[in-house]
Amino acid sequence: MEKVGEKQGEEDGAAPAGGGSELGQKSGTKRVPERGDDEEETPPTKKPVTDHSVKVASHYNKLQEVGLEVRSQSRIFYMRNFNNWVKSVLIGEMLERVRGAGSRNVSVLDLGCGKGGDLLKWRRGGINRLVCADIAAVSVEQCQSRYEDMKRKSYNNEKIFSAQFITADCSTEVLSEKLDDPQLMFDICSCQFVYHYSFESEQKADMMLRNACERLKPGGFFIGTTPDAYELVKRLEASDSLTFGNEIFKVSFQSKGSYPLFGCQYHFNLEGVVDVPEFLVYFPVLEHMAKRYNMRLVLKQRFSEFCEEKVKKEQHRNLMMKMMALELFPCEVGGRQASESTEEYSHAKERCCRAGLRQVGTLSRSEWEAASIYLVFVFQKMA
Repeated sequence: MEKVGEKQGEEDGAAPAGGGSELGQKSGTKRVPERGDDEEETPPTKKPVTDHSVKVASHYNKLQEVGLEVRSQSRIFYMRNFNNWVKSVLIGEMLERVRGAGSRNVSVLDLGCGKGGDLLKWRRGGINRLVCADIAAVSVEQCQSRYEDMKRKSYNNEKIFSAQFITADCSTEVLSEKLDDPQLMFDICSCQFVYHYSFESEQKADMMLRNACERLKPGGFFIGTTPDAYELVKRLEASDSLTFGNEIFKVSFQSKGSYPLFGCQYHFNLEGVVDVPEFLVYFPVLEHMAKRYNMRLVLKQRFSEFCEEKVKKEQHRNLMMKMMALELFPCEVGGRQASESTEEYSHAKERCCRAGLRQVGTLSRSEWEAASIYLVFVFQKMA
């Protein structure tokens, strides 16, 4: 799907079926404010091969950067923040594990960096070296500009990580050949809402995996977020057509009943953000392929499961409030909900009544149906 949390929003309890992730709040709690002639002729019956990477790059290059005020008016504002919170928790916890294992100088590869939506996360994590790579040249330029701006505005005594920015199709090009430091090894490779684009073919999926894993240190992590193929197929099979979705997103397949391991294309459209072809990632195949690079799967969770587990910790709940990852229902006097439809919040209303709460933190039903397509994964390089 899209690059949620960057192309779907920058950084500044399991949900009920069809509902939203919720945090109950007692009366008085308020919201915290805060990507030639010699050529043979093509037979008439043969269709030209489409490189979908070109479409993806073109789409993201055309996306305009907007400010917080514009983003806050988006129908998917809270979903964007929620997905960004998931990334923040994942990245923060993995940095803790790396440091807990004894790493002092932490190096990170952001594979599919987009416009740099995770730069602040790496800054907060106190890393030493960052390599950002993406297929969209305009996005990489904006990412680098954002980094330079961050350095200029940093405090005098704050040491900002060094960085390299690479424009490359990481599903067809060898990234290690483009590194300024050919000996550089990484503690973490982060691939957020990107890997599914590479499942157009086995060759592309393997190259993306090679770029993610071959330069990892022993014990290093390959982390990311990607759509859950099982969930997408389940929703497609339950649909009376080749399309499913709601008022904010739509997924369209070309057929159903048979799903190839590679090149199983669908089209994803998310309001104002994404309108591109994507490919199902059959996770058992990804897990098998990862073994070629001495990687083992240590975590795979749906967003709902991940959220239910992480909100048990106070620090993650506080971050959720700070990032406005959920909206309050009912909203404060004079405010408005993300959707005017009362049905979009029936689950939140039921929760308030059942638990005797004045307000709950939630996502609208449509936003949760979109967000709950995704899963979190973590692979580790075996020693």
